[in-house]
Amino acid sequence: MTAGTDKPGVIAPPPLLFAGAVAIGFAIHHWVAPVGFGLPGGLRLGLAGLLAVAALALAAAAIRLFGRAGTHVEPWKPATALVTGGIYARTRNPMYLAMALLQAAIALGFDSVPVLAMLVPLLPVIRYGVIGREERYLAAKFPAEYPEYRRRVRRWL
Repeated sequence: MTAGTDKPGVIAPPPLLFAGAVAIGFAIHHWVAPVGFGLPGGLRLGLAGLLAVAALALAAAAIRLFGRAGTHVEPWKPATALVTGGIYARTRNPMYLAMALLQAAIALGFDSVPVLAMLVPLLPVIRYGVIGREERYLAAKFPAEYPEYRRRVRRWL
């Protein structure tokens, strides 16, 4: 790989993709379909809180492992190490899983079905426009380690 090609080539920064999906969901909720979940406020907010805490803990654990390995968290920058331990021994994409959980928490917290529904078109975009590109990049960058890791650990859960 040359210096200019040593990156996965993701279509956009994943946090921006998730933020965009949340924003579109809120716009739909506000202007088209103000649909809620029909759950009591306390239950809904409690579930939202649990999901948010789980999402933040998952993201923090993943980011901490990247820091310890000395590699970039940002998928548009070159990888310098393959992280396979900790939470990465259970899921290959804990940060994207955390962002999806956080979007679900936001949807519940604001009682917005459209915000949650935006995960339906977003997840294939993440899968093919981000994860698929990262997987090809990592297979080329770490040809001995990544295919074995990919066989052992699921993409999501």
